[in-house]
Amino acid sequence: MGIRGLMSFVEDHSNEFFTDLKLRDTKIIIDGYALFHRLCFNSNLELRYGGDYDSFADVVQKFFEALFVCKICPYVVLDGGCDISDKKLKTLKDRAREKIQMAHSLSVGGGGCVCPLLIREVFIQVLIKLQVCFVQCFSEADRDIMTLANHWNCPVLSSDSDFCIFDLKSGFCPLNSFQWRNVNTVKGTRDRYIPAKCFSLDALCRHFGHMNKALLPLFAVLCGNDHINLPIVETFLSQVRPPLGAPSSKGRRHHRVLGLLNWLSCFADPTEALDNVLKHLPKKSRASVEELLCCSMEEYLQSQVRLQDFFQRGTYSCPDTLNRGFPPWVLVALARGQLSPFVSDALVLRRTILHTQVENMQRINAHRVSLPIRQVIYGLLANVSPPSGDMAWNRQPLQPRAFSEVERINKNIKTSVVDAAELPKDYSDLSRLTELSLARRQMLLLETLKVKQAMLDPIPPALKLPIAVSCYWVQHSEVKAKLQHLQALLLGMLLGPLHTTINSPEEEALRGGGAKMLYEELQRVKAQPPGQGLDLDAAHVFCQWQSCLQMGLYLNQLLSSPLPEPDLPRLYSGRLVHGLCRQLLTAASVESLLGACPEAQQLYEQLFNAMRSYAPAELFLPKGKSTSKKKRQKKQGNSLSKNRVGTALDARGWHERSNRFGPLMVGALEEHTDGLELG
Repeated sequence: MGIRGLMSFVEDHSNEFFTDLKLRDTKIIIDGYALFHRLCFNSNLELRYGGDYDSFADVVQKFFEALFVCKICPYVVLDGGCDISDKKLKTLKDRAREKIQMAHSLSVGGGGCVCPLLIREVFIQVLIKLQVCFVQCFSEADRDIMTLANHWNCPVLSSDSDFCIFDLKSGFCPLNSFQWRNVNTVKGTRDRYIPAKCFSLDALCRHFGHMNKALLPLFAVLCGNDHINLPIVETFLSQVRPPLGAPSSKGRRHHRVLGLLNWLSCFADPTEALDNVLKHLPKKSRASVEELLCCSMEEYLQSQVRLQDFFQRGTYSCPDTLNRGFPPWVLVALARGQLSPFVSDALVLRRTILHTQVENMQRINAHRVSLPIRQVIYGLLANVSPPSGDMAWNRQPLQPRAFSEVERINKNIKTSVVDAAELPKDYSDLSRLTELSLARRQMLLLETLKVKQAMLDPIPPALKLPIAVSCYWVQHSEVKAKLQHLQALLLGMLLGPLHTTINSPEEEALRGGGAKMLYEELQRVKAQPPGQGLDLDAAHVFCQWQSCLQMGLYLNQLLSSPLPEPDLPRLYSGRLVHGLCRQLLTAASVESLLGACPEAQQLYEQLFNAMRSYAPAELFLPKGKSTSKKKRQKKQGNSLSKNRVGTALDARGWHERSNRFGPLMVGALEEHTDGLELG
């Protein structure tokens, strides 16, 4: 993010542009997007297996605990959806392509940085648990962060080099020099502080001949940022050949940054500098380039948004949302992080971006399995009428219920058009969606996931949504899943209840310590070194499950949570689930793992029995015995409408659907693990 080469340039001149801080007893505004990426990529977390969410949550908690010890009061500001002007679309697509290449590298044993799919949701859940104040902006947050920091006269914590351009009263602290793991004590006191470095905009300007601060936004757009990257600017740079100043190895590394700053320092103000830029361009291009440059420079001006209103009163006004007909409850839910930016992108732009996971790049992307869930989400959002004359809406496809999805195709991206689901009339008014009864909202959720309420009745509240989603997944999985995948997934879901039990000493004592023994065994499985390479089929199966969970979670949120939101940090651990798969393929069995804790075994059997009511019979058959039934099911499936929200599948007991398998218990089913597949 930010301006190409600027952050490394200022860090190479750390002694000149930064001052040392002992940060304590202050407010601090935190760029949430930058923080969760930093903690995800710089905490030795395993990224290949789709998310060690429990380990990530622990890191996030330790980060904020370090702040609390130093009496630092954090205010986290998260980016929202894409800008209404859509000016960053090219940048976003370029990043999507880069992520695909990194995900592919990770999948074949190489390096790369790809955030697990649910990392943002996990981050927000930890913020809520720790009672950290946070807000989710309607679109990009940088200007709002700058404005709030200046209002409160406190520093900003981020890794975005755009904050080297903003004129911040109390400065900008880069995350990579924020030593939160190294809390110190002020000599002679009990006061604690975090060593940090603070960037000085004044020092940068002094270094370049006391240049006018107002020139820096022009520098940013000429150097190239997320909003602008004009080929014609390269023409200007090649003609003026900006002076580098004193030659050095650092100068050669930062040729563009040094040259532009030295050149701009010769001008008194942005108007004079811009006139000189335009002189080097063809006359026919000058007007359009000037308009674009001026518009891009405005991104560094003070925002009209007053986030302090949200932190003081729980609501704030955003100019981008005025006169657009968005229901007030949606805007409040977005600000509170109760709805995802995915929802605002669909609502505003009728376009969403499906983030790539570490999956099998040779297969259809893992998000395809959750398309019917997304179509229901789009169906709920399709009924907001845009204001007349709104150019952003006018650029959308002509079909009134069409939405675009940017998705992975092999190792590239493609924009696909999908139709929103046709929903019953009482779901047709987004502004009144929250007025529907709990029963009606829950009905739509369960019908979309194709499960019946009776199946969920014995399931603990925190696992109802994950199990409903898993039932959907096991019916729709496009890559053949095997029994050990299902078993490993359900065993992984025990981590949360076990964690709760062992942190309640009285309850654990009553149960004889079995929960702790099982929890420690699962942690040992998780800690085992991985095999020679990633099992791509298993990875793809679990990526499909995560996509279903993500979209099920978003639909549940849009329906005001008719089912409780699950505890995501303890719901899925990629390393654990993949490790369990490997064990279940060898000598281990579910019974041997759960033997120490009868309560966990009982819960596992509840979850397993709920899911096997919906799993195709082929899941429990040896290979070669299910071909004819697969063909019949495929033929029946092709006759169904893709966009229709169907009713739940028949939830009769397993013995009613196939008497042959009625008496089977969990242990007996495991005998077939090696050869069992789901068609």
